[in-house]
Amino acid sequence: MGQDKSTFLIKKADGSLALSQKGASHFAGLALSCLQQEYPNKLNQVLSDNRQLQEPHVLHPAFYGCFDWHSSVHGHWMLIKILKDFPKIPEAKEIRKKINENLSPENIAGEVAYFKNCSKSWERMYGWSWLMKLSEELYFWKDEQGQQWSKNLQPLTDAIIQRYMQFLPIQSYPVRTGVHPNTAFGLSFAWDYAQLSGHLELKTLIEERAKDYYWSDANCPADWEPSGEDFLSACLEEANLMQRVLKKDEFEVWFNEFLPEDKLESLLEPADVSDRSDPKIVHLDGLNLSRAWCFYRIASQIKNVEKKGALIEAAALHLEETVPNIASEHYEGSHWLASFVVYALSSY
Repeated sequence: MGQDKSTFLIKKADGSLALSQKGASHFAGLALSCLQQEYPNKLNQVLSDNRQLQEPHVLHPAFYGCFDWHSSVHGHWMLIKILKDFPKIPEAKEIRKKINENLSPENIAGEVAYFKNCSKSWERMYGWSWLMKLSEELYFWKDEQGQQWSKNLQPLTDAIIQRYMQFLPIQSYPVRTGVHPNTAFGLSFAWDYAQLSGHLELKTLIEERAKDYYWSDANCPADWEPSGEDFLSACLEEANLMQRVLKKDEFEVWFNEFLPEDKLESLLEPADVSDRSDPKIVHLDGLNLSRAWCFYRIASQIKNVEKKGALIEAAALHLEETVPNIASEHYEGSHWLASFVVYALSSY
């Protein structure tokens, strides 16, 4: 049963939306309830021997909650983002306590050790990307405890940067699926981190590979979207990456060829979510939210006033249709979708 959207959302003068403090508290509660909840858990690991048959908290001492590793990572990101934006939120003390327990030097050392021995493709690139976003959020936060968490997290950030640097030169073709392995999404957050932190080598490599993969793309088959379990738009995530790596005028020309009006039109209406208790169908709530963040980010690079307005309007529509349904009764969605809401609302 959906809630009143006004509980969570504030409409700004330009038609874009922002998160209310009540909404922040609601979504913080969803992450706090699962951040240290070990089961149910999906480890998604390849076993080389029986020594790897360990409980989640042993394998992943920092990120063992919220069903899977990547959801735990972006749950941590969301709580830090909320803490930064709403420092007096009633949940602030509990947020700090749980994050401090999880992001200890010892726990992060355990995560680094896991990465040294796991499959090369483990969490590629979705989990990698969210770890980069978490690290970015902490990087310049003028908060004593936040700076300590950033320092604690850095060895894991460095390990994942190394994975990007090793993998991108040998990835000949991008992954264009609407779920976890999507290359464009996987590069976007990594680029953000590289840009903020001044990691020129990573930033340059991402820009080179993005252009190799996507520069010649045109007429994206947007009418094929969504597939029945998408939580990312293959077309929009690609455009969202390219608006980062191209100059503004260059991007607008590219975008008009990539998603001409008739193609873009098919993406402007939210996807229908028929059963939020189904773990794959509820992905479509995530699709609506990730479309919103793409619309906002793309709109920021568009000069055409009419098109810019249409993108902002579409983002608001996707959020208004979806956010009231991100409740707590179905763990299939509640363990991860709040992070998508908060990121979408911070994207414009």
